[in-house]
Amino acid sequence: EVRLVESGGGMVQPGGSLRLSCAASGFTFSTYDMSWVRQAPEKGPEWVSGINFDGDITHYADSIKGRFTISRDNAKSTLYLQMNSLKPEDTALYYCARPRYSGAYSGEYDYRGQGTQVTVSL
Repeated sequence: EVRLVESGGGMVQPGGSLRLSCAASGFTFSTYDMSWVRQAPEKGPEWVSGINFDGDITHYADSIKGRFTISRDNAKSTLYLQMNSLKPEDTALYYCARPRYSGAYSGEYDYRGQGTQVTVSL
């Protein structure tokens, strides 16, 4: 059974940092591209970042470029999202997802986690 379990969310003040983790199991993590997606209240899902299977290619949405860093540890089957300089508009449920097609980071996903809430507020 494929499982994706996120952790690391919380409440932080503007300008603060958080590091999200996504623990994967049930498939050979090191052979799959992965993505982070977020969904703010009353908004549709927004692709945030993607990373290829071995971690040497990364992509970012313009809205977070320069502030967030995606990475992965294939030995631990874990995906990360380091979020710095957080803004109130970054408030959302963040979840990791496995793209259905290789290289299609912002396209369809065949598996996703339940998500971890990030709230940026004074």
